[in-house]
Amino acid sequence: MDSPWLLLAALLLGLLVGGGFATGLFYAARRGERVARVVTQSVPDGVSQVLDALETAGIVVDPSGNVVKVSPGALALGLVRDGRFAHAEIGRIADTVRDTGEPMTVDVDLSRGRFSDATLHLGVRAARLGTRYVLVLAQDHTESRRLDEVRRDFIANISHELKTPIGAVGLLAEALEPAADDPVQVRKFAARLRTEASRLARLTGEIIDLSRLQAADALHQPELLNVDAIVAAALDQNRVAAEAHGVALVSAGDSGAKVYGDEALLVVAVHNLIANAITYSPPRGRVGVGVSRKDGLVEIAVTDQGVGIPEEDRDRVFERFFRVDQARSRNTGGTGLGLSIVKHTVQNHGGEVKVWSLVGKGSTFTIRIPEAPERPLTGQIAIPAESPASDSAR
Repeated sequence: MDSPWLLLAALLLGLLVGGGFATGLFYAARRGERVARVVTQSVPDGVSQVLDALETAGIVVDPSGNVVKVSPGALALGLVRDGRFAHAEIGRIADTVRDTGEPMTVDVDLSRGRFSDATLHLGVRAARLGTRYVLVLAQDHTESRRLDEVRRDFIANISHELKTPIGAVGLLAEALEPAADDPVQVRKFAARLRTEASRLARLTGEIIDLSRLQAADALHQPELLNVDAIVAAALDQNRVAAEAHGVALVSAGDSGAKVYGDEALLVVAVHNLIANAITYSPPRGRVGVGVSRKDGLVEIAVTDQGVGIPEEDRDRVFERFFRVDQARSRNTGGTGLGLSIVKHTVQNHGGEVKVWSLVGKGSTFTIRIPEAPERPLTGQIAIPAESPASDSAR
């Protein structure tokens, strides 16, 4: 055969092979599109609105364990971090429901935060959502689980701590009767009665506050809070006391930090640290308050130039009714509960409180609380690309 005919035959063969290959690619692409439409079906209509309205925690996850929708309640409880479950236990529940197709209801105990010793007692309900997703709902049962224990502690604390001031009030009242004709003694005893009554009222109030922190969920209705506003409120509450002690209050600029929590409780916690610092600072001393953000945490540091805390007492300063200097606590009216209230408030917010101190130089108390995460998942749902499953004081 002549070479022109061979060339023509080769061209025709190439066209046939190329056309067949292109046709195969076309049909393969169409089939892939159909499969993708089945695999990447969207979350059912209405789920976003329901989760946004929930006060409890609600989370929707895809087959790879990626969180595609989360309610504000789940963020406040710290159940989601970086688009995944923050606790492996909940992830395993979702995987089991996905594999079996059967709903599950499980009680789980989880750490409230990376640095917190406090425990969350959750009732978790998980079920399939359509053919692809799993819906996880979590109800916080911490309050009911801890209520009986705290009631017992409350009664024990009252019986031990209140008998001294109550006894003092009784003795002073008895002393008033024979001194009825001596105005000087009456005024003296009356002044001491007012002091003891004030101490009794303060102690009772702080015991109630502490018991509430231990018994109830402080974050029953958490709100997005401005940390700078919390610090400013606590500083304002202490300005009169600082002026009376001749102590200067110094604070840094705005940090822009935000956290989820209870504003009143956090203001009390920061207030207690500042008041403690003022009490133990020398005249013309300085108390500094600063706010910083680092690695997803908000830090509130309160620094004084006071007497400091001995090393052997630093691990005990947050215990209820513990006082480093018993005599000074009596003189200043300290109850031994201020730092314990700080500790439990911070733990209920998923954080921790630490102390650094040097005797004769001063102390720094630092509150660390998880920063409020951004909420890109609470608005329009975005389906991610598939990935292989894989107590006071001193």
